[in-house]
Amino acid sequence: MAKRRKLQAPSTEEITQLEEEFRRETGAARAPLTAPIAQVAAEQASAHQARPAEERAKLAQDHADAERLRDAEGRGLVMAEIPLDEIDPEALVRDRVVLDAAEMTELQMSIAANGLRLPIEVFATPDDPRGYRYGLLSGYRRLRAVQALRNLNPKAGQYDAIKAVIRDPEAMGGTFAAMIEENEIRASLSHFERGRIAVIASQQGAFANVEAAVDGLFPMASKAKRSKIRSFALIFEELGDMLTYPDLIKEKDGLKLAQALRAGAESTLRAALAEKVAQTPQEEAEMIATALEQVEPPEPDRRRGGRPKKQAPRQQKVLNSGVMLDFGEESTGWTIRLKGRQLDREVVELAVAELERLLSREEL
Repeated sequence: MAKRRKLQAPSTEEITQLEEEFRRETGAARAPLTAPIAQVAAEQASAHQARPAEERAKLAQDHADAERLRDAEGRGLVMAEIPLDEIDPEALVRDRVVLDAAEMTELQMSIAANGLRLPIEVFATPDDPRGYRYGLLSGYRRLRAVQALRNLNPKAGQYDAIKAVIRDPEAMGGTFAAMIEENEIRASLSHFERGRIAVIASQQGAFANVEAAVDGLFPMASKAKRSKIRSFALIFEELGDMLTYPDLIKEKDGLKLAQALRAGAESTLRAALAEKVAQTPQEEAEMIATALEQVEPPEPDRRRGGRPKKQAPRQQKVLNSGVMLDFGEESTGWTIRLKGRQLDREVVELAVAELERLLSREEL
């Protein structure tokens, strides 16, 4: 089979040579056969100078560059400089609950020394009633840091605009999903922050309910992780206004709170948390522990049934004396059984004393 030749665009010299050969072949020799109307058209065309080959080659290159630029802009690959006053920082309810003051100061110093290395992401808001052209999608801390630098020296004009990439949020799975994806990648959110934004997204109509919001916003999370997010979403709904440091709640305490809320202990918990306003995360953790102590543990629903928990198989060891040690883990702890005719009370009491000595060590 013959090899295919690779086609290449002709150079400027080749275009000029082809045009000259074409004019020679279609010149005077064919003039007598030309119809009058064609002759008139040819004369009119010859009255206008055709663009030189170099100019036409440049126009073709410009056209190709423009097509690539439009494609890059459509895919959000082109960076722009947008005035700060045209960006609405609160276009979305942010998933971050607090901004650390020390980290913000460090970020401002970094931007002042080295410039903004990572652009923010925005989306167009043509119908915004307040006149904002763009809403902030990601980069809340960076935008606030640049705004703070501008406020320090408003006349300099150095920080009047910020580097940004214009995104199509719907193509990225929706505005809430796009914002959360960016924060999950750069700095993992707490369970409370995840639950909070799931509730807000459902309240604003982005999802039918909190359940759907958790599934839609965290599709890559495991089933167990989504269950924890739903628990913290319940805490935000029922106790969010009572907590000062909700994003610092430990996972085990949060799951206990959610269990108590599902059991109907909302009024008890709110009354306990309303006694005072916590001044530190540690103080609030102690208040939560005290509140949970006032809630009776719910009775297990035996109607739910379900499979019993699978226990690890018990282990047995036969000693040289013929005594058998049988031990294993059960629902309430570990059990050890001693079997053998050689056993008597004195030997068992000695074994218990040795266990007591081993289990009383401080390093356990």
